[in-house]
Amino acid sequence: MKNPVLKTRRQVVSAIICAYPGGRECAAARIGLALKKFDNHAYENNSSRPLTDAQIYQLELEAKTTYLPEYIAAMYGGMFVPVAEPESLDNVEMYARCVLSAAKKGSVDQIIAKALEDGSINEAEAEAILHADSLHLAARHAEVLALIQLHASKSEKSK
Repeated sequence: MKNPVLKTRRQVVSAIICAYPGGRECAAARIGLALKKFDNHAYENNSSRPLTDAQIYQLELEAKTTYLPEYIAAMYGGMFVPVAEPESLDNVEMYARCVLSAAKKGSVDQIIAKALEDGSINEAEAEAILHADSLHLAARHAEVLALIQLHASKSEKSK
C-alpha cells in the first residue's frame, strides 16, 4: 500500500517531508526556516510549537500530497475528496480519473485477498483494508464530481 495509515499529526508532517522534493532541507528553505528550527517545529522538539496548517499546506501543494486533509477527515470518520478545477477537465482527464479509481479498488481487493490467506482478518489488516477503501471511495467520488462538472460546464457554455 503506497499511502500509510497515519495516526498522528507528527506522522503526517513526517510523511509530507519525506514526499517533499529535495527533502527536509528544501522544505525548510521553502517556508523560510533554518534547518534546525524547521526540524524543531516539524518534529515538535525542544518544546517547539508544531508547523502551522498554512505551512503544511504550502509544503503539500508542492509535494502534491494530501496527507493533512486525509488525516483530519479520518479523525471525523470521513474521507477527503479533492474537487477538480473545471478548466482542467477533459475526456483524457476523465479517463485518468477512471483508471485511478479502478486501480484503488484493485488495491482494496488485493489487501483483502492477502488478509484472507490465513482465513481471518486481524486488526492491522482491517485498518489497512478500511484505509485503502476510503482512498478508493474518495477517488471514485472525485471522479463522479469531475464528470458532473465537465458536462455541466459544457451544457452551460452552449446556452
